[in-house]
Amino acid sequence: MLGEAARRAQLFITPGRSSVQVRLPLLNIEKADSLGESAFLCAFFRLRALFPFTSLNPRAAACISWSNLFHAMQSLPMSIIDPRTGNPMTADPVASNNAPTSGERPSVTREEVIIELNAGNIQQVLEASMQVPVLMDCWAPWCEPCKNLMPVLEKLAVEYAGAFLLATLDVEANPEIAGQLGVRSVPDVKLISQGGLVDSFQGALPEKEVREWLNRYFPAPGDAPPSPEEQAEEALSTGDAAGAREIYQTLIGQYPEHYAYQIGLAKALVAEGRGDEARSVLDNLPPEERDAAPARGVRASIEFSEQALSTEEIAALGDRTDSEAQYQRALRQVADGQYDAGLEALLALMKQDRAYNDDAARKTLLQVFDALGADHPLTVIYRRKLFALLY
Repeated sequence: MLGEAARRAQLFITPGRSSVQVRLPLLNIEKADSLGESAFLCAFFRLRALFPFTSLNPRAAACISWSNLFHAMQSLPMSIIDPRTGNPMTADPVASNNAPTSGERPSVTREEVIIELNAGNIQQVLEASMQVPVLMDCWAPWCEPCKNLMPVLEKLAVEYAGAFLLATLDVEANPEIAGQLGVRSVPDVKLISQGGLVDSFQGALPEKEVREWLNRYFPAPGDAPPSPEEQAEEALSTGDAAGAREIYQTLIGQYPEHYAYQIGLAKALVAEGRGDEARSVLDNLPPEERDAAPARGVRASIEFSEQALSTEEIAALGDRTDSEAQYQRALRQVADGQYDAGLEALLALMKQDRAYNDDAARKTLLQVFDALGADHPLTVIYRRKLFALLY
C-alpha cells in the first residue's frame, strides 16, 4: 500500500526496551512515483521524532502493519525542527488564517529564507517541507550557469518573503545527497513539498522564466520589481533604445544561449538606426532561430526602416489624412515593429484608395507577409483579411 519505500524500510525492535526504531534509506525523490512513497517518507520523519513508545509492547510492535503505523503517525503531534535555527517549527492557525495575500507579504531577510544544504541538515530540510515548500538549488563551484542562476533564486526567495525556503546544495561537496536526489547535471532546481518532488527544471533559466515557473505554485508578489526583460521592453516603448540595448547586452553575457535576448538586442539596434549591426546579430543566430517568426519580424523592421520616413518627418506630416500621409505612417509603424497597427493601416488605405501609387498598399502588405514569413501569426490573419477584401 505504501509502495517500494515501505518494502525497503526496516523495523528494529530493541529487546527489553519500550522503543521502536525505523530505518529507511534516503529515497531518490525523483523516482518517487506515488503519493504513498512521498507520504511514507514524511511519516518516517514523524516516527523518528515520536519514540519511545512507552506504552507499546515490543512484541506487539513487531506485528504492526506499515499501513496502520503510517496512519498512526499522521494523527500524532510532532515537532519539526527548523533547519535554519534549530528551533521547533510550529503552525499557528491564527497566523495561517490571517496570512497575507499576494502582494501583502511581510519583508524578510536573506538569512530567514535561504539555507545551505548538507548531510547534517538534509533530514530537517525535508521535514520542514511538511510546513513550507523547499526550493532546492543543486549547483557546483565550477558551473558558470549556476553562478548566474543562484543570485536570481536568492533574490526571488527574499522577494517571495517566506512562501518557500531556498536550500542550496553543492553537489561536489555532497555527492551522496546529489545522487539520492537524482541530480545528473547542474544547475538542477527541485521544488519539494510534503517530503516529495513537486516539479523541477534544469539549466540556468532567465529571471522572467523562473518567475513564471514559480508563479505556477505561489502567488506572485504584488510589489515585485520589473524583471530585466520588462525593463528592456519598457525602455524600447519609451524611446530609450540605448538603455534597452545595454540591458540586452548584459543579459546576453549571462545567458548566451537564450536567443530571445539577441533578438531583443537587434530590435534595440534597429530603434537606434543601426540596421547593419542588427542584421549582423540576426545573421549569427542558429538557422532554426534565424528563420523563426521573431527574428524574421526584426529583419522586416530593418528592411522597412530603410524605406520609411524618419520619426521627425512623420511628425512633420501633422494632421494630414491624405493617402500619402496614411501610407507613410503605416510604413513607419511597420519599421518600428508595430506590425499589427501598420498592417491594419495598409489594409484600411487599400479599402479607401486602391489606386494609390499603383496599388502600393497591397504590394506593401505582400512585402510585409514575405518578410515576416508565411507561418507568422500576423501573416495568417492579414492574408485572410486581404483575401476577404479582394474576393
